[in-house]
Parts: sequence; structure tokens; C-alpha cells
Amino acid sequence: VQNPVVPYHDYTAAKAALMSLTRTAAGDLGPLGITVNMVSGGLLRTTDASAATPDAVFDLIAGMTPLRSVTTPQEFADAILFFASPWSRAVTGQNLVVDGGLVRD
Repeated sequence: VQNPVVPYHDYTAAKAALMSLTRTAAGDLGPLGITVNMVSGGLLRTTDASAATPDAVFDLIAGMTPLRSVTTPQEFADAILFFASPWSRAVTGQNLVVDGGLVRD
């Protein structure tokens, strides 16, 4: 949704729907003290879904990010742990993009 470089229309539409659901649920559940957020990642190095991705693609993506690396599943999980912690208690209705800075908008 933030940077559709490949024309996966079904994926992009589903991601947009999840963003809308996140924001709507945050508004509905906020008065009850419940926060609702979304964490989005790009290509993760390496998962079952990206296992067949050639190293050249990982290198290309890494070169396009300010951190010059492809996010690992562990780094992605760190962001999720933030939302599970009390440090995120004032954050709701947000989409945190965890991709090494590839998407910057």
C-alpha cells in the first residue's frame, strides 16, 4: 500500500483493508482502553515465504534502504514486542512499517 513495487492487486487491496480495520477498531475500542495497531514489513530475510528469493534480490533491497540491510524476522518481532509492552500505551490506530527505511512516507 505504501510502496507497491509489484502489481499484487489482491495483496495491496487486502493490506489497505487491514489498515482501515486497524483505524476503525482503534476508534471503537479506544474508549475501553484497548489499543489496536498494525505492523507491516517488507521482504524479510529469511522466512519460508522468502526462502527461494535469490541473494541478489536481498542485496538489491538492502541497497535501497537507509540501514543497508533487509529486516530479519527477529527485528520484525522486536517491533511487535513494542506494541505488547506498556511503552506503546498511547499509540493506537497506527501502522508501523518495519523495513529498514525502504518505505519513507
